[in-house]
Amino acid sequence: MNIFLLKPLLFIINKKGRNMVTALDAVGKTGEFKRSESKFRNFIQVGSETYPPEEGRYHVHIALACPWANGVLTLIYMKGLEDAISHSIVHPTWGKTKLDDDHTGWRYKRPGDDPVSSIHGHGSFKCDDALIPDNITNCGTIRELYEKCGQDNGPYTTPVIYDKKTKTIVNNESTDILRMINDEFQHLAKNPDVDLYPKDLVDSLQELNDKVIYPKVNNGVYRCGFAKTQEAYDHAVQELFDSLDELETKLSKSRYLVGNRFTWLDLRLYMTLVRFDPVYITYFKTNKKRIVDYQNLLGYVRDIYSIEAVKKTTNMDHIKTHYFTSHPTLNAFAIIPSYNGPDLDLPSGRESLSN
Repeated sequence: MNIFLLKPLLFIINKKGRNMVTALDAVGKTGEFKRSESKFRNFIQVGSETYPPEEGRYHVHIALACPWANGVLTLIYMKGLEDAISHSIVHPTWGKTKLDDDHTGWRYKRPGDDPVSSIHGHGSFKCDDALIPDNITNCGTIRELYEKCGQDNGPYTTPVIYDKKTKTIVNNESTDILRMINDEFQHLAKNPDVDLYPKDLVDSLQELNDKVIYPKVNNGVYRCGFAKTQEAYDHAVQELFDSLDELETKLSKSRYLVGNRFTWLDLRLYMTLVRFDPVYITYFKTNKKRIVDYQNLLGYVRDIYSIEAVKKTTNMDHIKTHYFTSHPTLNAFAIIPSYNGPDLDLPSGRESLSN
């Protein structure tokens, strides 16, 4: 096994000579984390000859710990599509995905299977009832799924929406998948009135996402945690907390990010903020402040958590287990801290902002 730096990405070379990229390896010239682009970008659309929205045809591969995948599953439940779109859920601890190389990633286990350890043999992490094996392709890992669909150099990420009919991955970009679930399965949705993409807010939501939410907060925490130089970390952490301060002020005036309607952007921001205190302040060194130190951001998280589908799909055990047991360079002995973050079941006190 040889590992070498080929800027801007770190590649693992396995015994068969293939270059495999993991989600941790996208590093720029000055040590900054640069997330890889998603490689499957086809669309399920009403009227499509290739990928029409059909009941039971599509399957979503989910890691509850992953904020991007978590949001997709939440929207499936919000729309009432859980009977029309099947899903499976991986174990939160990354492990070896093949015997003949050192790649680690998402693996499927069954509830009640023997506990797993970190890749260096530390800890014992249960196979709980939240796990759902992949009974569609019978893949044991997310990597195996990608390789079956012709992608063999990674990164092997979640979420993934898979077409059972054509036996291929349709899309692995979470923002695309969210939009498809919101728009294209209306005839199958139990809650078709749920719309996280209101037409009159499209431009303002996209602008806020592109300028602040995604680069400085959603991805900002990863830019802090996976930085390889002090300069890259300092820049990312400054942008992150400047943005949180900005959002704290913004959310003092409105219940959600853009007025009084819950949208896809609120869902995406929640998925980062709910992980912030129990994970990121320790693991990603984002410790200038906690979310509990922001009155409005804390209330905002509690408000969104009170939504039934959000609470159902927020699994703090999976969240903490994944981060603290999957990356030995950041936590060698896979010890999981005890803090679970603020009590999310307390009243948010934000209902009055809707008026």
